[in-house]
Amino acid sequence: MKLISEFKTFINKGSAIDMAVGIIVGSVMTSVVNSLVKDIIMPPVGILVGNVDFSQWFYVISGGEPGVHYNTMEAATAAGATTLNMGTFLNTVISFLITMFAVFIIVKVANSARAKGPVTTRACPYCQQSISKLATKCPYCCSAVKAEEIGQVEEAELTKGIKSLTAKVGKVANAAKKVAKIK
Repeated sequence: MKLISEFKTFINKGSAIDMAVGIIVGSVMTSVVNSLVKDIIMPPVGILVGNVDFSQWFYVISGGEPGVHYNTMEAATAAGATTLNMGTFLNTVISFLITMFAVFIIVKVANSARAKGPVTTRACPYCQQSISKLATKCPYCCSAVKAEEIGQVEEAELTKGIKSLTAKVGKVANAAKKVAKIK
C-alpha cells in the first residue's frame, strides 16, 4: 500500500505531468519538424546545389552487384548492398537544428512573459561578497553596511506590451467614435 501511495504522490506532482506533456508535445513536434525539413526546406536546398535529392544521397560501402549504379537507397538495399546514408543524416541534423531553434524561441517567449522578481542581494562594498540588501553587517568581513530597500516586482515584457497595445486600441476606438458622431 505504501508503494501505491508513493506512486499517487509522484503522479499528482506537477513535474510528472509537465514531463508527460513535454514528451507528447515533443513527439508531435518531431513529426512536424521532419515534414518541414523533408518537404519544405530540403527541396529548395537540393535545387540550389544542382537538383540533388538529399534523402537519396548515399554511398554503397559493400555488397550489391558489381559495376551496377543504384539510383535509390531502396534499390541498393534490395540488392543486398550496405549503404552509407549521408542524406538521411543531413536531414536529421537539419531537423535537430530547427527543433532546437523552435525550443529556444518558445523558452524565450515564456521567459519574457514571466514577471521579474525584485533584486534582493548586492555586493558588500568592502569584500565584494554577495549579501542581502536588508543586511546591516556583512557576514563575510563583519563590516557595518547600510541597509537598502528591496524594489517592487518588475512587470513582464509581455504584460507591458499588452497594456501598451490596449491603450493604443482605446485611443483608436475613441477617435472612431468621434468620427462617427460627426457624420
